Amino acid sequence: MTRLYNGYQLFSGLLWWLPVFYLYQRNAGLTDEQIFTIQSIYYVFFCLLEIPTGALADRFDYRRFLLAGAGTLLVANLLPVFWPVFWGFLVHFLLVALANSLVSGAGSAYLYEYLVRSGEPERYRKAEGNARAASLIGRVACLPLAGFLMQWHTPLPYLLTAAGAAVAVLLAARLPALPGGQRQPDKAGREPLSQALTGAVRLVTRSKLLMLLIVQGVAVFTLVRVLQTNLFQPILAAKDLPVAAFGSVLAANALFEVAGAARSALVRRWLSDTRAIFVLTTVLALLLALLVPAGLAATIALMCVFSLVSGVAYPIQRQLVNDAVTDPSRRATVLSVESIVDRLVCSLVVLALGAYLSAGALNLFLLHLAIGTVVLMTVLAVFLRRANRRRAPEAVIEGSTR
Repeated sequence: MTRLYNGYQLFSGLLWWLPVFYLYQRNAGLTDEQIFTIQSIYYVFFCLLEIPTGALADRFDYRRFLLAGAGTLLVANLLPVFWPVFWGFLVHFLLVALANSLVSGAGSAYLYEYLVRSGEPERYRKAEGNARAASLIGRVACLPLAGFLMQWHTPLPYLLTAAGAAVAVLLAARLPALPGGQRQPDKAGREPLSQALTGAVRLVTRSKLLMLLIVQGVAVFTLVRVLQTNLFQPILAAKDLPVAAFGSVLAANALFEVAGAARSALVRRWLSDTRAIFVLTTVLALLLALLVPAGLAATIALMCVFSLVSGVAYPIQRQLVNDAVTDPSRRATVLSVESIVDRLVCSLVVLALGAYLSAGALNLFLLHLAIGTVVLMTVLAVFLRRANRRRAPEAVIEGSTR
C-alpha cells in the first residue's frame, strides 16, 4: 500500500509550472496585483471547500477523494494552456484548490488509519515522511528543466503537470481498501452532513491541546508556503538570478526537504515533539530574516537550509495533530479544519505581501513575518506547556479508573 501511496504523492506533486507560473502569468499580460489577487482568492476558496470535503471523505471512501483530487488536477492544468487570461488562471487556481481540498485531509487520514488498523501505528511518522519525500523527489528531477521547457514551448510545464496527474489517477484507482472497511454509521443512524461538520468543529474547540497544535501547524505551513510558493520567484528575481536557473534552485530546495522529511524521527533523540516544532519554526523565521542582507549565493544556501528544516518539521506536526484526534471517524474533517486555518492565514499574508511588493518593501515584509512568527511561537509555547500540565493529571485519573 505505501508504495502505491508514495507513487500517488510523487505524480500528483509534479508541479512542473511551480518555478515559472509567476513569469508565465506576467508574460500572459497579468499585473502583480492580479497575480496575487488570484493567489489570495485561491486560499479563501480552499477554505470554503476544505471542511465539507473532509467530512465527506470521513463518511465515504478516502480513496475516492484521492482519485477525484487527481482527476481535478488533470483538468486544472490544461486551462492555462487553452485559456491564458485572468479568468482562465483564476479558474485554474480554483480547481487546484478543489483538488487540494479533496486530498489534504483524506490523504493523511487514509495513511494513518490504514497503518493503525494494520497494527503498525509506529510506522506512521516514517511513512508520512516518506510520502512527503516522494511528493518532492520528482521535483528534484523535473524542476531544473522548467525554465528551459518554458523557453522551448511556453505551455509545456502545464502539459507535463497534467500528464503526471493522469498517472496519479491510475495509481489512486489501485489503492487497497482500509482493513475492515471505511467506518460509517449505519444508514438509520447516519448523521446529517451538517451535524458531522459541527461535531468535528466541536471536537476541535473542546480540546485546548488540539486547538493549540493546529495553530502551531499554521505557523510552520504558512512560512513554508509563503517562501516556497509566493516569495520564491520575487526573491530570486530581486537577487538578479537568471530565470532559467529558478527551477534548479527549487529542485535543490526540494532535495533538502526530502532529506529532512526522511530523517525527522531522529529529532526525538534530543527534543519532544512539541518542543521540536517550537525550535524548528523559530529557526525557519530566523532564516527568513537572514534573507534580507544576504547576497545571491547566501540566499540560495539559506533557502536550502530552510527547506531542510521544513522537511524535518512536517511529519512531526502531522503526527502531533493525528495523535490528538480522539475520534477517528472525524479524522479527515479535523485535518481539514487545520488546513482551513492554515489557508486563511496564508490568504491574509499573501494580501499583505501584494501590498508590500507594490510599495517595493519586500525586505520589510520578510522582517515583519519573521518577528511575528517568533512572537506567536513564544506565546504558543507557554499555552502548550500549560495544556500538557493539565492533561497529565487527567491521563493518570483515566488510567486509575480502568
